[in-house]
Amino acid sequence: MDGDTPHARVARLHPGFAELRRRRDRAAVVVDFDGTLARIVDDPALARPLPGTLPVLRALVHRCRVVAVVSGRPAAFLAAHLAVDGLVRVGSYGLEEVTPRGIVHAPEAAAWAEAVQAVTARARADAPSGVLVEDKGFSVTLHYRTAPSAEAWIRAFAGEQAAATGLVEHDARRSVELRPPCANDKGGAVAAILGRSAADAACVCGDDIGDLPAFAAVDGLELAVRVAVHSDEMPATLAAAADVVVDGPVEVLEVLRYLAG
Repeated sequence: MDGDTPHARVARLHPGFAELRRRRDRAAVVVDFDGTLARIVDDPALARPLPGTLPVLRALVHRCRVVAVVSGRPAAFLAAHLAVDGLVRVGSYGLEEVTPRGIVHAPEAAAWAEAVQAVTARARADAPSGVLVEDKGFSVTLHYRTAPSAEAWIRAFAGEQAAATGLVEHDARRSVELRPPCANDKGGAVAAILGRSAADAACVCGDDIGDLPAFAAVDGLELAVRVAVHSDEMPATLAAAADVVVDGPVEVLEVLRYLAG
């Protein structure tokens, strides 16, 4: 029955999807990586886009005004695992971008690299067993997903290091991240992408509190659909800011396939 097809299910989720599909030559499609294109895993280094994601992104790039992945991941990770010509890939919350000339960093980021590396080394030396210390180059994330009892230690450590170095604490999914005190966030990255492309419609997908600025960045467009990706850890504030909530990365892929179809 047609009503049971993935395309029909997506069309029923929100009327904006059908309109975006009609206007995709003027539309931006912007997605997060972890929890959106890829399932959340215990070790972030092992996260990969769902099977079938890259062909769908390639189809979208050919049909839409602009397609972008905006992530807290390092740009080098996005370049390695999302090798799609024409796909905009912005990493480190807007501090770096994959370009045809290589990875370009925001000038203000370089000044903080030494502090980030020092905190990363300290965390690896001192963290309780089970804590995963993720070195992102321009930021460091301390994960307690596999060590829930270490959350208090992580929060205390992050607070001490923020006070000592000037890095800023940010909550994330079962983790705390320390980033440079730069103005860059996903909202600024999305605004820049929209400005360069002159898109007047957008679909933005994300799963965590760091995606709220990206949702806000499309407020002034003629048409915008903000997609929150559900999980047991999805912040209530993200759901409240969304136009529609989908059920995990599998349903995100269905939405992207519908927009590309």
